[in-house]
Amino acid sequence: MPDSRSLDQLCINTVRTLAMDAVQQADSGHPGTAMALAPLAYVLWQRHLRYNPANPDWADRDRFVLSCGHACMLLYSTLYLTGYDLTLDEIKQFRQWGTRTPGHSEHGVTPGVEATTGPLGQGTGNAVGMAIAEAQLAALFNRPGHEVVDHYTYFLASDGDLMEGISHEACSLAGHLKLGKLIGFYDDNHITIDGDTALTFSDDTGKRFEAYGWHVQSVADGNDLDALDKAIQAAKRVTDQPSLIIVRTHIGWGSPHKQDTAEAHGAPLGIEEVKLTKQNLGWPTLEPFHVPGEALTHWRRAQARGAGLEAEWRKKWDAYRMAHPELGAELERRLAGKLPDGWDAALPAFGPKDAQATRAASGKVLNAIASKLPEFIGGSADLAGSNNTDIKGGGPGRNFHFGIREHGMAAVVNGILLHGGFIPFCGTFLIFSDYMRPSIRLAALTHLKPIYVLTHDSIGLGEDGPTHQPIEQLSTLRAIPNMTVIRPADATEVVEAWRAAILHQHGPVALVLTRQKVSVVDRTKYAPAAGLHRGGYVLAESSGGKPELVLMGTGSEVELVLAAYERLTADGRRLRAVSMPCLEFFARQPQSYRDNVLPPGVPRVAVEAAAPMSWYRWMGERGVIVGIERFGASAPYQRIYQELGLTVDRIVTEATRLLG
Repeated sequence: MPDSRSLDQLCINTVRTLAMDAVQQADSGHPGTAMALAPLAYVLWQRHLRYNPANPDWADRDRFVLSCGHACMLLYSTLYLTGYDLTLDEIKQFRQWGTRTPGHSEHGVTPGVEATTGPLGQGTGNAVGMAIAEAQLAALFNRPGHEVVDHYTYFLASDGDLMEGISHEACSLAGHLKLGKLIGFYDDNHITIDGDTALTFSDDTGKRFEAYGWHVQSVADGNDLDALDKAIQAAKRVTDQPSLIIVRTHIGWGSPHKQDTAEAHGAPLGIEEVKLTKQNLGWPTLEPFHVPGEALTHWRRAQARGAGLEAEWRKKWDAYRMAHPELGAELERRLAGKLPDGWDAALPAFGPKDAQATRAASGKVLNAIASKLPEFIGGSADLAGSNNTDIKGGGPGRNFHFGIREHGMAAVVNGILLHGGFIPFCGTFLIFSDYMRPSIRLAALTHLKPIYVLTHDSIGLGEDGPTHQPIEQLSTLRAIPNMTVIRPADATEVVEAWRAAILHQHGPVALVLTRQKVSVVDRTKYAPAAGLHRGGYVLAESSGGKPELVLMGTGSEVELVLAAYERLTADGRRLRAVSMPCLEFFARQPQSYRDNVLPPGVPRVAVEAAAPMSWYRWMGERGVIVGIERFGASAPYQRIYQELGLTVDRIVTEATRLLG
């Protein structure tokens, strides 16, 4: 049997050789970072991280986020070795079709992966969100002697993570919030794809994080297990600051010719270099994917340790449920993602006299939901008054002030969702969704359900001008798979939009809302707003059989559609007016329903104050889109609508031409 030090080294080198072999076999990947960080993974997963491989979703486990997702072979190797439901055969299938070991870490694909990472900096933001969720749940539910929410969030970041702007936003917020159970590791290996970091990066990272309010330590040698262990212990003792541990490593450690070079970063080492590296490490065989029995046995001690940790927690949980049954039942409900009975019982009703901006209606609906749904929390990127996102009288922790940090905000909200226990929303102007797009895309990829309150949705915001007037944003958001965009026509549709957003299961929901007032559709005269749940519905229909033409629109333009409908029907034309608040919901309906709303062969006019790209699918053989294919302008919004041709007269003219 090897002594403890040599056994430690054997376990560490097992991670290194698995990383080399998997990347070499795939002929694709990033071996060097995994090789450098193997000692850190060993210390963290063997001595500190609280987890149970048999139950990856144990509620009070520590969270670990690999922000540098390109180093996923480090995580896959560690998950396999510690006994998660991941086999050596799956390690051998790294980056292949249908594998559970894809090219970057994906939550929901690989057991034990807490967040989908790869775009650099995202995982750092996710970790901040997880730490926020832990702190908030602990404040709400823990009681003296019954600390049932008590875990750490760890993340591992590379040079690239800290260069990306999102890390500045998220880590600044974490320092401000004093998240004492957030511990980050910075892999200071001095190498990026282009070469030495000195080409582009001369930050003093330690001083930067100290300026944010973080506790900062440095470990001079990433192979020094005792130093790593002591640094983690010290970080845990700091309860009023997040911690960053800067670890000096050497990329491709052990490779005779590629250690400390960019060649070890984003490509296989090469067959010959793999052979030389294994020899340099004193590896017992050149056979690929060799896992020494004593190393696997030692790593797999994690199974018994994890089972014991979870069993110990479950005793605490049972005692908590006995002492505080109502709190226990509420926490259990939240973590299970079950809505409470009557969550929508207080939703307001609006009538024709209640003309208002849909953002204003949204604020009223949001507060009605918050009164019945305690896990409903959120905030805005310094625009709460404009977005109408303040929860009034909601108690501590309901309103989040994210600051002017849209990108960080969206990643943090993803982290809150990944942690569990909350239904979060966040708000900004629609135009600034561009700042959030990478985080929105990852939420969609991961089937997370953040709710985005995106106000000031068009040229209707008026005098702020073209810098703030969204044009292409609706179409580009709709282009994201798993994304749901709802642009309600009036206050009554806002009620149903929020109901749909809360009930929605897979992927983000964007509620797109006006700054300007819009009329409230008279639902005694026109169809009920509940049609929103089908995405598009017949709002008004003239008598006399099949319509000659369909007018359709979203948001504030439905008011124009209805006015044009009334004018043309008064002239004896058979028209149909359709509200299309959610193209994604409509696309999911059966073909029979879609044909019923938009009869094949009947000409159509679509109206939306935005780029027309997302409408072509719905126009049929004969159709006209009244949209915008230029930037806006600074002026009162009524003048802008007139100048850009979004008027009732224009709609009537286009309809008459099609009918003629």
